[in-house]
Amino acid sequence: MPSALPTEWFDRLHRWPDVEADNLQASDATDRLLLAEAAEQIAASAPGEVLVIGDTHGALTLGARMLGASDVRVWTDALVAEHAIQANAKRLELTDGWRTIALDPDEFAGARIVLMQLPRSLDQLQLLVDLIAAHPADGIQVYSGGRVKHMSLHMNDVLRSRFAQVHASLAHQKSRLLLAREPLGFASSHEDAARVPASEAQIDPGDGIAPISVCAVPGAFAGASLDIGTRALLPFLSQAAHETVQEATQEATRESAAPVAVDLGCGTGIIATVLARADSRLRVIATDQLSSAVASAALTAAANGLTDRIEVRRDVLLHEMADDCVDLVACNPPFHVGAAVHTGAALEMFAEAARVLRPGGRLLTVFNSHLHYAPELQRIVGPTRQLDRNRKFTVTESLVV
Repeated sequence: MPSALPTEWFDRLHRWPDVEADNLQASDATDRLLLAEAAEQIAASAPGEVLVIGDTHGALTLGARMLGASDVRVWTDALVAEHAIQANAKRLELTDGWRTIALDPDEFAGARIVLMQLPRSLDQLQLLVDLIAAHPADGIQVYSGGRVKHMSLHMNDVLRSRFAQVHASLAHQKSRLLLAREPLGFASSHEDAARVPASEAQIDPGDGIAPISVCAVPGAFAGASLDIGTRALLPFLSQAAHETVQEATQEATRESAAPVAVDLGCGTGIIATVLARADSRLRVIATDQLSSAVASAALTAAANGLTDRIEVRRDVLLHEMADDCVDLVACNPPFHVGAAVHTGAALEMFAEAARVLRPGGRLLTVFNSHLHYAPELQRIVGPTRQLDRNRKFTVTESLVV
């Protein structure tokens, strides 16, 4: 299928402030396929009729603008994606004619052309499809797509739950589209449509750690469960919290402010919960770039009676935090960027932790043992010691000197 826009146009897109590398691109074959398939409808669209979901760096949003759409509505879970779209829009002089929206039925209402990068989470896909189909424009057409290896027949089923006509396109450059039209309509009050569903589970981490109520909205990593990487890190958090508080109280030159711990890439907030429980004198910040994670962490804090002890923030890494302002950072970094196995995201997390940690501060992290991050931690953060290691995971502590 020919592209609706020249290849040179896509080449002008950058990933910044997302991880950049030679093997990571700001657009993919799915973006190009979606725009090509929907090009005629986009060109004929009225203002506000085009809805973009899951754009990663601006290819869909700005591509739709190039094809003639105006007042394009954009929702993406990742804050780094919003920033990348803004940066590319400025570079391409397309700063107007599009806007980001909230995960709200009023914001999704009236869409006639939907361009969607399919999320991995079926629960999140169901939530998005429900919002799209709740109050659509007449003649709505949903163009959704993804890399073939990440798609499943269950995605067809989710679309069929709200649309009478769903069919798959032929694969092109290892991407495929699912096309949906004729919404079925379903009974739902405005209050129900506006409420993001959340699951909750009681988990028992073991190792003397009290049970935790974990909440997760659709799209949150690991859902309402305890992933095995975080489980490996949890036994070392309480001791680190106690030592951090003790060192802070003994520091003669320290201001009266409470010592600060950060759960970096907090997901559902399990690490933040254990840190907050460990010592009431510790101020805990849970931060993540995903709106699904931030919503989940806030619910988890509330479910465990820690709303007043845990501050939840949406941030790209720790960009909104000043240098030398934190005493303890704990994180379970990803070993991939999007669909690609890549260490860039973890190394950026280590660098941000090193920047915000005060001299004497510590970073606790867990990673897949085969990644051998210890030398990088030593270089980026400071002296690093191994706290635990098995075939699957390694836990380390790095000190800023």
